[in-house]
Amino acid sequence: MKWTNCVFDLYGTLVDIHTDESAPCLWENLLEHYRTQGAVYSTPQELKERYFAIVREREQGSVRLRNDSHESHPEIQIEYVFQQLFQERGVHADMAQAVEAGRRFREWSMDYIRLYDGAKKLLTDLKIQGCKVYLLSNAQAIFTTYELEVLDLISAFDGIYLSSDYGYKKPDRRFFRILLEEQGIDPTTAVMIGNDGVCDIAGARAVGMSTVYIHSNISPKEASPVADYVLPEMDLNRVGEILMEK
Repeated sequence: MKWTNCVFDLYGTLVDIHTDESAPCLWENLLEHYRTQGAVYSTPQELKERYFAIVREREQGSVRLRNDSHESHPEIQIEYVFQQLFQERGVHADMAQAVEAGRRFREWSMDYIRLYDGAKKLLTDLKIQGCKVYLLSNAQAIFTTYELEVLDLISAFDGIYLSSDYGYKKPDRRFFRILLEEQGIDPTTAVMIGNDGVCDIAGARAVGMSTVYIHSNISPKEASPVADYVLPEMDLNRVGEILMEK
């Protein structure tokens, strides 16, 4: 094999997902969820506006803590947003309540989630061939950990790195380096597989990793990035051929 360490993005690379955080039913359901626990917002629109305002405030606060503009890609922990929504209405919610609100939010915003064809087989085959397999995802742990369990993917990885757990997100080089350093990986032995030309491909190249870009149905609208391999459409069978080529 060309590489002994394969690092995968999740959403848009292994997992097809569609969520809609503008759906009226989401905010109606969330409004009722908060009301039943004493946190009363007057309308779904008020709750929606406060949610996005708190997210922006927390993201801006994180940016000001970063001095290196080339690596200023902070990540927040979304559970604190849901906790603050309780607190602003006088409810001293604990973290369990905040996480429950967040998971319901995710459930109500999701249209579907499913593996791309061949995803599980690809990960299994790589491990059979002796390759270490890692997940490096811009994702919220309170959402993604549960979704990995539902999709039966947790055991497929030798290490799972979610941006909300570390305070950085791709393409921040520090997020990549955390994985490389914790696992003792020489970047020349590693390849990043992802569907985002900036977050996955440019970020990985910046730390010396090889790259495989897949243009999937939820890739950003962008020109094909500079990568070692560029796939114009989702084809995990072809990815397997590339990764396991002798």
